[in-house]
Amino acid sequence: MDFFQNVGVSPEVFSFVVLPLLIFFARVADVSIATIRVIFVLQGKKSVAPVLGFFEALIWLLAIGQIIKHIDNPISYIAYAGGFATGTFVGMFIEEKLALGRVVVRVITGRPAVELIEYLKSNNYRYSNIDATGNDGKVNIIFTVVKREVLPSLIPTIKTYNPKAFFTIEGVKRVSDEDLVVKENKGVILGKMLNFKRK
Repeated sequence: MDFFQNVGVSPEVFSFVVLPLLIFFARVADVSIATIRVIFVLQGKKSVAPVLGFFEALIWLLAIGQIIKHIDNPISYIAYAGGFATGTFVGMFIEEKLALGRVVVRVITGRPAVELIEYLKSNNYRYSNIDATGNDGKVNIIFTVVKREVLPSLIPTIKTYNPKAFFTIEGVKRVSDEDLVVKENKGVILGKMLNFKRK
């Protein structure tokens, strides 16, 4: 408060504009961190989740402390609730963009998925192909565990090769082998390095 008064901010402006904005952005920050922290906890990331939890709690204490200090300011309550809602959205948005973790993709097709299997082979994805029986007869079930970041390219491929395929995607907490995809060949790696240097 003293700092803002020294720079020419009146008590009224501080109470009804500056303080609610500070609470709002603090709440956005701590709820965003909380959303990402929960995802790390579910994925068993023991080294990252506690660090995020520390900053989440610290920011929350700062925000709630200001509300208690200015408990007669109703705009602070609105800013607190608005920051919570916005922080939830921001956290989900960040998590979606980071594409953290791995998922298991289960594809059920009514006809042999030869093209899809060849695609998985050519792109070095590990998979399992099982013959099963469904309501309409024999079906093929393909399982593959991939990083979430590859879903934007994998899902359209499934729809291209097997438009009527039924597929599900589920999160995976842990895998026994971290090397899910065979390492890129040297030509691909060299190409990426050259592109990076050009930038």
